[in-house]
Amino acid sequence: MLFNLSEQNSIANHFVSELRDVTIQNDRLRFRKNVERLGQVMAYEISKKFAYKRRAVLTPLGTSNISLMQDSPVLITVMRAGLPFFQGFLDFFDRCDCGFIGAYRKEDGEDDVVINLEYMATPLVDNREVILIDPMLATGHSFVRSIEALLKRGKPSHIYIASLVSVPDGISYISANVKTHHSIWTCAVDEKLNDLFYIVPGLGDAGDLCFGPKI
Repeated sequence: MLFNLSEQNSIANHFVSELRDVTIQNDRLRFRKNVERLGQVMAYEISKKFAYKRRAVLTPLGTSNISLMQDSPVLITVMRAGLPFFQGFLDFFDRCDCGFIGAYRKEDGEDDVVINLEYMATPLVDNREVILIDPMLATGHSFVRSIEALLKRGKPSHIYIASLVSVPDGISYISANVKTHHSIWTCAVDEKLNDLFYIVPGLGDAGDLCFGPKI
């Protein structure tokens, strides 16, 4: 399943446009805030897929019956660019368990990208719904490597793969290499990857735009 938020007309498109706009995106505070807002929007959309149960809530004047989530998901983000996006999810799923993965890509020659995964701190994920958060779905390799590492610690009932911007190549790579139950959620599907494996038209380096350039 692929959910593309940009196929709907909503305020989220304004946040995405500001992330892309070179005249706006260098305002780091605004960039981070727009990433966080899109995390909130995506959290709301994904929440519609969870299991709910009717419960009685006592009010000052009586009782109200309302459908509430049966269980909270596990939020896992890939650092560092994923942190503001993750915060948007955490604003809505404020009681859930959270995990963190340290992954970075290393170019290996001209035709390949190697993903190094050197840090992982996650809660129990067995039979739980997991939202895996990383703003850019480019080659898809970092998502697949993260999921492979995660599956060594248990098998989630479903993995929601959440990104800001994605490309068809990365979506296809995940579909071909992730066998556990999963769905892909993105705010936009762009045209392609360039020769350096960056998304076109994309928005640039999300981590650098959030926190400053790496040395």
